Amino acid sequence: MTWSNWSGLEHATPSRVVAPASAEEIAAQVVAARAAGTTVKFTGTGHSFTGIASPGRGVQLLPTALTGITAVDREAMTVTAYAGMRLKDLNAALAGLGLSLHNMGDIAEQTLAGAVSTGTHGTGGVMAGLAAQLAGFTLVTGTGEILACSPDVNADVFDLARVGLGALGILVTVTFRVEPLFALEAVEEPMSWEEFHASFDDLAAGANHVDAYWFPHTDRLLTKRNSRLASLDEIEPLSRARAWFDDDFLQNTAFGALTAAANLAPGVIPRMNQMNASLLSARTYSDIAHRVFTTQRRVVFREMEYAVPRADGLAVLRECRRLLDRSDLRISFPVEIRVAPADDVALSTAYQRDSFYLAFHTHRAAEHRAYFALMEPVLRAAEGRPHWGKLHTLDSTALASSYPRFTDVLALRDRLDPDRVFANDYLRRVLGP
Repeated sequence: MTWSNWSGLEHATPSRVVAPASAEEIAAQVVAARAAGTTVKFTGTGHSFTGIASPGRGVQLLPTALTGITAVDREAMTVTAYAGMRLKDLNAALAGLGLSLHNMGDIAEQTLAGAVSTGTHGTGGVMAGLAAQLAGFTLVTGTGEILACSPDVNADVFDLARVGLGALGILVTVTFRVEPLFALEAVEEPMSWEEFHASFDDLAAGANHVDAYWFPHTDRLLTKRNSRLASLDEIEPLSRARAWFDDDFLQNTAFGALTAAANLAPGVIPRMNQMNASLLSARTYSDIAHRVFTTQRRVVFREMEYAVPRADGLAVLRECRRLLDRSDLRISFPVEIRVAPADDVALSTAYQRDSFYLAFHTHRAAEHRAYFALMEPVLRAAEGRPHWGKLHTLDSTALASSYPRFTDVLALRDRLDPDRVFANDYLRRVLGP
């Protein structure tokens, strides 16, 4: 059986594939792999663009038997679920319970383990990253020990392993702090480049969650502002026809066909982007939170994302545009722009600093390496931190200087996985051997 990730960039042929149904079964697989001198990797849906989840030639553990909510504590306002559950399934289940996560990213296909372990984040809010919303978790270490972790139990592990990259243990359950189900109003509005730069700080201050999409080779952006409604009774969703046309047909079917065709004639991309940007129109709608936060993405792409200090973000964006305009590259996908508050998660890209995210995309059939290589030095010069699940070229030496507690994480790795049962090529590069 061959494993590959969603983007098609990573492939592996594991020696064995197992679908464990409990922490004890996972522990047994880890102990056996350790004794045999091989590796174990708990793979999710493959939505990381890097090889962070690659099982290599070791044992691949499937998440299919580890799904569902296991506990709801309405007094503490926490929900515990198996880590193999997909984020979109958790969202639906929480909504049925009248509950919601505070924030999330715009893709919900990932397993909870994968989304948490790679530092998946949303934009704005009090907590942007999923890991910052954790109240606890259970993991299996590289020696087969089953650890329950929270701020009160195994607090040192909880502190450092909330974004653990899959290197510190296999997540079995995760416990999120939740809140009553809420609704968001989304206001989408096209803007000029100059208008966006002049008003961005006010936009970010005036809404709960803000992101934007700049169309390369144009002066146009699409902004999206999500603000909380006082009551669920106020929601006014898009009609089924409008939602299908805008979000399914235009953003997936038509956009996918256009960008695929443009790969064959890159010279048309600036004109195509100008046309697409000119067709942008304002719209306002509202719905329960996860339906506004998340979007279905059927067009397969490649992505690199960095978090730079919030105060430097707009200047970094301008420099990225300057370099792209001077190059002969033709880029058909928008650049996504988001912001996040500082958190206390050691390997979070927002650790101890308010952050400005810049995400660069290409169609899966387009050459992404030259584009990302052009942008990455600018992001690194601004003390950028790459998203762990998205493409970048940094190794452990470069990353150590970006994270004040990097050596603490490495020491915990030595303790929890002394024989590197969870290692793979990506982890050897970013954490060292």
